[in-house]
Amino acid sequence: MENKKILCTICARGGSKGVKNKNIKSINNKPLIAHTIEQSKQSNLFDHIVISTDCDDIANIAKKYGAEVFFKRDEEMASDTAGKLDVIKDAFIKSEEYYDEKYDYLIDLDATAPLRNVDDIINSFKQFLENNNDNLITAMPSRRSPYFNLVEVDKGGKVNLSKELNTTVDRRQDAPKSYDMNASIYIWKRDIILNEKTLFLEKTGLYVMPENRSIDIDTELDYKFVEFLMRENNA
Repeated sequence: MENKKILCTICARGGSKGVKNKNIKSINNKPLIAHTIEQSKQSNLFDHIVISTDCDDIANIAKKYGAEVFFKRDEEMASDTAGKLDVIKDAFIKSEEYYDEKYDYLIDLDATAPLRNVDDIINSFKQFLENNNDNLITAMPSRRSPYFNLVEVDKGGKVNLSKELNTTVDRRQDAPKSYDMNASIYIWKRDIILNEKTLFLEKTGLYVMPENRSIDIDTELDYKFVEFLMRENNA
């Protein structure tokens, strides 16, 4: 890894719907985004930790905790319809231009997944390098299986399993393993983040995390659950 440059991005827009102002809402005595900034600093992996946001309040708090905010996200990148991959790519391109550097790797950490720990960041990157992945996502073992108890309803109203096998699965444990993406850590090689338009590639890696470090805050219930777990961990 000598002379390799790694950029960290943390994308946090101001217009959250499920939990108002969630990225700066206090949780365990700190703004939510502060937990991810501190984890990124403690990993000692990154040349720069860059925030992509459209919100001045988020920007000011992020700077207070040691992240870098040198641009304000464009309106079209902060809408409800903006794709996460486009937002991350935008931050990567702007960072290369601003710092006049070419980064070998990009690691994006989601501010709404604060239960990850520093070892998750370090070990997912080690796995990414060891397996020579083009990109990597994180997930937890799914509690429900598309082969056993996840169903869909077709246009005619018929209920079917989401995925069917040639044989009947009588127990969830006997179904092929499936995973829930936990929106915690994303890793890319430079040429992949710049040139690919999809997350799932031939050499996409999967780093598996336990459920108690995999909750993504999207609702008030998620927020209360994460807050409870943080207090439990501190205790």
